[in-house]
Amino acid sequence: MVYLRGNLGAGKTTLVRGILRAFGYAGRVKSPTYTLLESYVLSKFTLQHYDLYRMIDPREWLDAGFRDDCNATTLCLVEWPEKAEGLLPRPDIEIRLSVAGEGRTACIEALSPDGRKEMQAWKEF
Repeated sequence: MVYLRGNLGAGKTTLVRGILRAFGYAGRVKSPTYTLLESYVLSKFTLQHYDLYRMIDPREWLDAGFRDDCNATTLCLVEWPEKAEGLLPRPDIEIRLSVAGEGRTACIEALSPDGRKEMQAWKEF
């Protein structure tokens, strides 16, 4: 579970697009702003990209059945996690993006043992 935080235009969806490309996905990557979820089946796992910006009530997360999608074989990337606060699984990693001139700044923090393990693997990659 990865939380993506940042203001509108900070680059959250662009980051997801880059992550998908790094995993070898060559298809179209759409923002799930209106659908709330875009799912990508990759060779070793499924990546679920959530954009909760348009949610009004945190219970929409439960009503949509999204909780069932978060498991050991799925990488969940969640934009605007505060919209479902208290109902989302705790994040393994949190990425905070901000605009810095023409570019972006990313602050990445591991928040669980699994998150620390993944970040170590990234460093060794």
